[in-house]
Amino acid sequence: MLHSVLALNPAYWQVTALKIVVILLTVVTGAFILVYGFLFKMMAHMQSRLGPMEAGPHGLLQLMAEFGKFLQKEDIFPSRADRRVFAMAPFVVLASTFLVYLVIPAGPRLVVEDFDTGIFFAMAVSSLSVIGVLMAGWSSANKYSLIGALRAAGQLIAYELPMVLAIVGVVIQAGSLSLQTIVHRQADGAIFGFAGLGNPFIITQFLGFLIFLTATQAELTQTPFDMPVAESELVAGYLTEYSGIRFLLFFIAEFGTAFAFAALAATMFLGGWYVPGVHGNLADVVGPLALGAKILAVSFLIFWVRFTYPRFREDQLQTFAWKYLIPLALVNITVTGILKVVF
Repeated sequence: MLHSVLALNPAYWQVTALKIVVILLTVVTGAFILVYGFLFKMMAHMQSRLGPMEAGPHGLLQLMAEFGKFLQKEDIFPSRADRRVFAMAPFVVLASTFLVYLVIPAGPRLVVEDFDTGIFFAMAVSSLSVIGVLMAGWSSANKYSLIGALRAAGQLIAYELPMVLAIVGVVIQAGSLSLQTIVHRQADGAIFGFAGLGNPFIITQFLGFLIFLTATQAELTQTPFDMPVAESELVAGYLTEYSGIRFLLFFIAEFGTAFAFAALAATMFLGGWYVPGVHGNLADVVGPLALGAKILAVSFLIFWVRFTYPRFREDQLQTFAWKYLIPLALVNITVTGILKVVF
């Protein structure tokens, strides 16, 4: 465990290197699980199709084949592109994804950085991805890429607001911005006087949970919010000119971010790593498994929506955020504040 290693008092650079390796492995593993488990298989069977089946048993090695294919592809730079900005864009988006994982707790002591303002930090760094998207669209010297990047920027800005407002209800109820404290508040709570299961905030913050998931769908630019990469209109939006390993980095960032947002939702609304009756060192062993199961449950909802609903028009997308989600989030904050004062 990370805590046990840190108890040996290693050098600062060793601690930092260990944390980087842990986050890298978590991001890649999370992206692998979502792509294979949901994109390739579960949703394929839900739509009565097999999905990739040739590479390995039941298509298990398909991701390895895809990875090898991307590595072999030529890394193309458009002739009129700003090469430096074009090359850096996918790394900026991926860095945003990595930073979110810093504050997600997987156990009482299994967290890379337990910031007092952890949820604020997660929301702040997740919004950095829009800078990478704008860099990709502008530097590609392609009108489809630029339009896609501008759409993405407008969409991400519009839906970050209801996402943050949905979180405010949780913060009010927990009385803290620390994700670890939010988990403990749910673990130590009670439902109508019964404390056996704790008090997962999804019961009292169900509206906030729905708003957060909807905003997450838009932040990931997944259907029905996939206007920035609409193939029928923009080829692939800001991704149009990317190939090879740089396109793969965008792909990893998308699904790594989906895993991170699912982890945030599981932590804030479903109790995170907490399992009733499990405490102490055992919680550090069972906690990651419990959190993983909750992440998969939230991810199922995200991908179910992705493969169920048609794409919004751009005006519908903006209207939905500003006229519906934001007012509902404000109502949720008001009601939560009143109940917090009264009870």
